[in-house]
Amino acid sequence: MIQLMSVNFDDYIPNWRTQLETLAYNVLVVVREGKVRYEINGEEIIAEKEDVLFIPQAAQRSGGNWNGVPHQKHTILFTLDDQGTTGTGIPFLDAGQCLKFNLSHIQYAYHRCERLYEEMRGGKSYRNMICLGILQELIGMLARELEKTELTPSKRKYADTIKSYLLEHYREPIEIDRLAKLIQRSSNYTAALFKEVYGHSPIRYMHQLRVHEACSLLLQSDMNITHIAHYLGYYDTSYFYRMFKKYTGLSPTDYVHQGDQSDVSMLFT
Repeated sequence: MIQLMSVNFDDYIPNWRTQLETLAYNVLVVVREGKVRYEINGEEIIAEKEDVLFIPQAAQRSGGNWNGVPHQKHTILFTLDDQGTTGTGIPFLDAGQCLKFNLSHIQYAYHRCERLYEEMRGGKSYRNMICLGILQELIGMLARELEKTELTPSKRKYADTIKSYLLEHYREPIEIDRLAKLIQRSSNYTAALFKEVYGHSPIRYMHQLRVHEACSLLLQSDMNITHIAHYLGYYDTSYFYRMFKKYTGLSPTDYVHQGDQSDVSMLFT
């Protein structure tokens, strides 16, 4: 039985660090921005943007900002009741080893962490049940990811090269041919490779990045919808409306009226 202890969101904390200690709980770390340095059982581990880190109970851990630069991450602390000889049935939990890996649907994981953090801070009815359900979903996602066929280092490198380019240039027109030239492979291979690694096409990922930023701009800026569309590379505002509704289920106007960015997880399912 999983027992959720606490959920934290470290938002660019200056001089963040944690002293060396033997953990009495398990920790899931989901890094959103920057890098964080840990020493776990005497080994240095650097976790950076889009990395997920599992630190098991009884590990010796210390940590701090990497090179003194603040970062942004979610941390989830939980324990496991005595499972006897059967264990939990989740291999990475039962192995009790530190793991660092990537998720195909990292943006969805970010939003589940956001929802978990907000539910833990609130006092609404059935909070404990909802929080446990979200944590179990995250653990299930991680376990499923680890069951996938191991990717070759070259495939991971190519996919990461494409993803880094998209993260920097998603507001610009994106063509598969251009992405293919980055890794010197064919367009068909490039699109298939990215989908194999991350679970969706490069173009879909570009739209997800654009729509995610649109959600923030709609609620947190004074830009109008046409300006936001153009800023994000949608020079046909009606096309922006269609893409926004496709990924959120709402029109931009309805999203503003709803006025709540706490659960946009449907963007990345």
